[in-house]
Amino acid sequence: MTTNASIELKDLRLRTDIGTYQPGDTVPDAHLLDLALWIDTGLVLIEADGMAHVFDYDPLILEIDRLARDCHYETQERLISRIAQACSAHSEIIAMEINLRKSPVHNGSGSLGVKLHLDATALNQLRASNK
Repeated sequence: MTTNASIELKDLRLRTDIGTYQPGDTVPDAHLLDLALWIDTGLVLIEADGMAHVFDYDPLILEIDRLARDCHYETQERLISRIAQACSAHSEIIAMEINLRKSPVHNGSGSLGVKLHLDATALNQLRASNK
């Protein structure tokens, strides 16, 4: 039997400044983050209650918030790249999927997003390139 465990964050509104817009362009009023982090099942199927037995995601969320507010970004892709690097610093994470979307996109509606999925091999390659 195969088991998987993940931590999922949905619809986190980031305070960020992304893109360059001309007069008349639709300027997004929201950038929302979905994040799925696959972790060892031993960090979810625990025998005793306590933070020492689980992955503490709160520091990572604070780092993502800091990165979002850190500077002006031309692209969503750059912020996603920085979020992936921040996640890669946590050895408990074995794979991840990041989805960042903005809205509205046109005529006051729609959302447009960029999604990145890193399996274990790709995540390990990212970790090696960060050293």
